[in-house]
Amino acid sequence: MTTKPLNILTGINRTSEPSSGSLILANDLYRAMPETHTTFLGREPVDQAWSAAFDQLITLSTTKRPQGPDFDPYVDELTREVGALIEKTQPDAIHAQYLGFALSLAFTRTAGRIPIISIAHGPDVMAAERNEQERETLHEVVASSAAIVAPTSALAERIDCLTGRRFTDRLTVIPWGIPLRYARVREQPPDETGPLSLVHAGRLDHNKSTITAIEALSLTDHPHHLTVIGQGTLREQLKQRAIELGLRDRVQFDPFLPRAELWRRLPNFDAFVFTTSGLEAFGLILIEAQAHGLPVAYSDLPGVREILGSAGIPYTPGDPRSLAVALDEMSRDFHRRNALTKAALKNARRYDITTTGRQLRELTLRVTSLELVTGSW
Repeated sequence: MTTKPLNILTGINRTSEPSSGSLILANDLYRAMPETHTTFLGREPVDQAWSAAFDQLITLSTTKRPQGPDFDPYVDELTREVGALIEKTQPDAIHAQYLGFALSLAFTRTAGRIPIISIAHGPDVMAAERNEQERETLHEVVASSAAIVAPTSALAERIDCLTGRRFTDRLTVIPWGIPLRYARVREQPPDETGPLSLVHAGRLDHNKSTITAIEALSLTDHPHHLTVIGQGTLREQLKQRAIELGLRDRVQFDPFLPRAELWRRLPNFDAFVFTTSGLEAFGLILIEAQAHGLPVAYSDLPGVREILGSAGIPYTPGDPRSLAVALDEMSRDFHRRNALTKAALKNARRYDITTTGRQLRELTLRVTSLELVTGSW
């Protein structure tokens, strides 16, 4: 007997291409989820190779508008469009990516009796912590959700606090993952001390705090070299700071790279530097680096500590001197670096995307079964 696939409607209200961690995660996640039929709502332009992960990709036509005076009319218009798509696709469940963002609100207001699982990504929680209007929209989505998924218990706790602990029983932690089978490790482990070839990858903004890594290089005992991979509003400011510190020859800036190219380059470095100073939902790049055998120096944030534990060297977030000490410690002891490489590879194995997909599917089945039995949650 053939089992009917689970029909899921989801989406991210951005261009449908691998341009951010959340979009790459969604592409990996629904590709890895067994026995499902996934319809994804996105925006033009569409990367056709990327969209192959979904059974159907529908582009939204409502003109996107940010928070402000035009936001409510925009959500109303988007809600009408999404309502028609829900009627057409008849999903068993809706996965609302980002708590309280416009598309999740549209799902909430048109789902009817279709159960919603809302999935937190980090920027949504940060926005709600900063702004009352964002907080109200997050509350509306969470209150309408049968389950709320966070990738770490640290992020789940922040959501619980934001919502006055009214929905604690709906919160569940499902760690994110990556397609581990594609990762490769450098063939020869380090066998000498001295300056390190370091890499940092991510958005170049205030929260990612790339400045911490650049300023740390001016404080190290060894002349380590840092490659910064990524785009962002602070790129030129970071370049200028490197020049001011006399690091022109020791800091290299490369543009955002598609993941296949990033993964091809990762094994060429000695260690990865993670510098986020505020909220980090999960830090997929940390697992990507570890899966390629890179020791990690990481800012000691609750969510990051939760996923890395002792499989890396922590330092005080936003403190260049603390990071400089961590980097010099790694460079002086290649036996420690080898131990960190082994710990990194072992830790990365805990975060395969197939496990994430299986756990989210199981949660979706529980939620849809509950709705069928009780008519509510």
